[in-house]
Amino acid sequence: MSERSKISVHPKAQASDLSATVSTVVHVSKAIGRALVVVVDDRAASGHPEDQLGALVKELLNEGGFHVDAIVVVPSDMADIRNALNTAVIGGVDLVVSVGGVGVSDRDVTPEATLELIDLQLPGIEQALRASGLSAGSIEAGISRGAAGVSGSTLVVNLAGTRPAVRDGMATLIPLAENVIHQLSVLDD
Repeated sequence: MSERSKISVHPKAQASDLSATVSTVVHVSKAIGRALVVVVDDRAASGHPEDQLGALVKELLNEGGFHVDAIVVVPSDMADIRNALNTAVIGGVDLVVSVGGVGVSDRDVTPEATLELIDLQLPGIEQALRASGLSAGSIEAGISRGAAGVSGSTLVVNLAGTRPAVRDGMATLIPLAENVIHQLSVLDD
């Protein structure tokens, strides 16, 4: 039985009462899981003001129904990235979204660190993020080498480190992540 069928509304209920009920139903039905954001940025990791990409990802995850445990900032270093991702997986989050380090420079090693950690690569998510990024005009998302896959029961996804890539990537990712997390939770039962 769905949450909607459990709600009864009195015929003389005020519009504000109905609005609060609908808001509650939407909030209950959108509870997807826990997430962690990893920002891969040498400047932010060394103490320079962050460019707010982590906060943007957190906001979009919250809007999508996730509770974000933390935003972790690490330099573009294989060991640091791998440790941050692994700590999130061990911590039992449902989704880890990393931002940055997916380009073509020598310092862009996020995909390599991710591939060392995941048990099952999900090329469909990788392709969807690149295709939607290109169609939205985000060159960085379109040429991203970002990886996506499952480690244990955690979905790990890399996004390009620009605002357009994050905005479009999160719009594409959230429904896909919800589906993957649901499939993983069925396996855990």
